[in-house]
Amino acid sequence: MKHWDQFLTPYKQAVEELKIKLKGMRSQFKLDSSHSPIEFVTGRVKPIASILDKANQKGIPLDKLEEEMQDIAGLRMMCQFVDDIHGVVDLLRNRNDLEVLEERDYISHKKSSGYRSYHVVIRYPVQTINGEKKILAEIQIRTLAMNFWATVEHSLNYKYKGDFPSDIKKRLEFAAEAAFRLDEEMSLIRGEIQDAQAFFTRKKEQKQEGKN
Repeated sequence: MKHWDQFLTPYKQAVEELKIKLKGMRSQFKLDSSHSPIEFVTGRVKPIASILDKANQKGIPLDKLEEEMQDIAGLRMMCQFVDDIHGVVDLLRNRNDLEVLEERDYISHKKSSGYRSYHVVIRYPVQTINGEKKILAEIQIRTLAMNFWATVEHSLNYKYKGDFPSDIKKRLEFAAEAAFRLDEEMSLIRGEIQDAQAFFTRKKEQKQEGKN
């Protein structure tokens, strides 16, 4: 257990640092009074049992985890609109505190299950008492609708071990398309939604100023 604690500590540090930095990007948009493409950010370090399961499935030796398992440190960035996703990817590409190694576009090229998301694999430097350690992390960028579907699918996948009953599989595929159509419809009225949100924010700020 001590070995795992030592191994995972830099990953935990990376997740906490990246959450602060990525949430900071959202705050900067807000201060600039412009639309933030980032709705919220979450992060986690993969549990030991999940690391071992994936290593076994992918044939990754335990002494090669650092080089071959890209998602031990994982973050998710949620967007309101599909178009925001590519803007967030551009923001990540332009940062000088991390290096983008790989991109996987499961939005333009969805998985057979219906899964949609944009994955960015990065190399991130963590400062430790023994010097700098560069670790791999995966950032998933998706809309709220995509995230709802993916969360449900992940839970069902855990239950059925990937072997879905045919009716469940069909309904999941249908739900994935429904979620994507929802995203498309919301994109068509994006301007109206953003105007309403800006109006609500101004009213809220004015009310707050009145109290002060």
